[in-house]
Amino acid sequence: MENLTFAQAMTELEDIVRKLEQGEVPLEEAIDLYKKGMEYSKFCNDKLQHAEQQLISIVDENGSKQPFQAGNGEN
Repeated sequence: MENLTFAQAMTELEDIVRKLEQGEVPLEEAIDLYKKGMEYSKFCNDKLQHAEQQLISIVDENGSKQPFQAGNGEN
């Protein structure tokens, strides 16, 4: 799963969810799909957490790292 992109993992996860929602897969296959889906879910979650950590600090024009502060919607 290391070489998988976030988009590819999400597509695989969506396919698994669709198959499980249809309810037409045998129990053994459903269990395997569920396990694989959990792996894709963890992979996507880890990717999102990594991206969030990258956004926590930004580099200013002087090359110094500054904490990222999300706007509160007010101008």
